[in-house]
Amino acid sequence: MTSRLIDESLFESRESADGEPPRLVGARCSGCGTVVFPRQDSCPRCSDGVMAVRVLPVSGRVWSWTLQAFPPKPPYRAPVGGHRPYHVGYVDLGEVLVEALLAVPRAEIRIGLPVRLTTVPAYRDEDGTEVLTFAFRPERDGER
Repeated sequence: MTSRLIDESLFESRESADGEPPRLVGARCSGCGTVVFPRQDSCPRCSDGVMAVRVLPVSGRVWSWTLQAFPPKPPYRAPVGGHRPYHVGYVDLGEVLVEALLAVPRAEIRIGLPVRLTTVPAYRDEDGTEVLTFAFRPERDGER
């Protein structure tokens, strides 16, 4: 089975040889230091600096979360079998909050939970290709 990332521009372009998921990339303003995700061409804070690619940390903490109980508006594509509720939240990566799927069981999810970047299936293309998106899962003790 083949797979692809949902949007290559969200990820670092290098291939991971160690089995780790690709890292997220945002941008950092040279003028005021603001970090954004996804990347932007201009700074939302000062609009003066040059935006440079910034590879984001793979670990963070759940800042806030909710249950997405109904299908989002297009361009959302439901997985095979239709929409199933899922957790979504903001993950604090230190320099920036990233909105993401949370691959965390309901019994474990809480504000402040340490989480780590992963990829999860989003849907299948018409040709059967599995399309992967980024998410955060609980971080295990001792992970780096």
